Amino acid sequence: MSDDNAGETAELARGDGAEKPLCESGVQGFKPAAPEVNVTPSSRFLKVELELNTLLRELTFSEPVRYIYNPLEYAWETHRCYVEKYCQGGQRVLFLGMNPGPFGMAQTGVPFGEVKSVVDWLQITGEVGHPLDEHPKRRITGLACKQSEVSGARFWGFFRKVCGEPAQFFRHCFVHNLCPLIFMSASGKNLTPPELSVGEREKLLGLCDIALCQAVVALGVSMVIGVGKVAEQRARRALSAADVSVRVEGIMHPSPRNPLANKGWEDVAKRKLEELGVMSLLSNK
Repeated sequence: MSDDNAGETAELARGDGAEKPLCESGVQGFKPAAPEVNVTPSSRFLKVELELNTLLRELTFSEPVRYIYNPLEYAWETHRCYVEKYCQGGQRVLFLGMNPGPFGMAQTGVPFGEVKSVVDWLQITGEVGHPLDEHPKRRITGLACKQSEVSGARFWGFFRKVCGEPAQFFRHCFVHNLCPLIFMSASGKNLTPPELSVGEREKLLGLCDIALCQAVVALGVSMVIGVGKVAEQRARRALSAADVSVRVEGIMHPSPRNPLANKGWEDVAKRKLEELGVMSLLSNK
């Protein structure tokens, strides 16, 4: 799901519409690595992402996919700035989105990366390049992008109100997307993972599931909070199949395509995070 898409389906969370035996799930390739000595959490995290990038380059996609953007390649500089600045030891909670939105992470390299939040609050800097094959109607302008992404503005805006400074949020939490790729049709229409063919989707998300398990182990978090049902359900399935001991919960997606989110997403998110004990962490200064 892109950052501004609330058309979430249980089919995607499960896989191809039916539960598969664990031996057939994409997570079968997950092998917990021995802890590395004198390696920072951000370095471990970036290593997982670079390895995932290498595997994703081998995938091919058929119609209706025509364009594929990977901000972990062309926006690596700003993404690395985000990770090195905010991925740190002792974080207990990982917020998990699904995949980039066209005016969020696709532009900035930061999950839910609405430009104003990324520049003004998170203070991310760096050059953003371009995908090798760029749609003329979906140009990447990076941190100069003038179009705001509602999901990202709501997500980061809420935590800015609660925490005041980024350091207070990132003392306890980090934010990540399950899949780094954004897909578009020949017309430039954003395509969500459910719109991919079943086989191509499962190869893609199988690799992303393994990387998620590796990231959770590398970070040592105790809770994963899916932003939206698909991210929550996919994380629960992947982490359970890999026998990674972590609590998986979820909050409503802030997408403007979600009518409930438009009626007061912040209040809904706050109540859920209070229930999970996260608000007490964030307000404990």
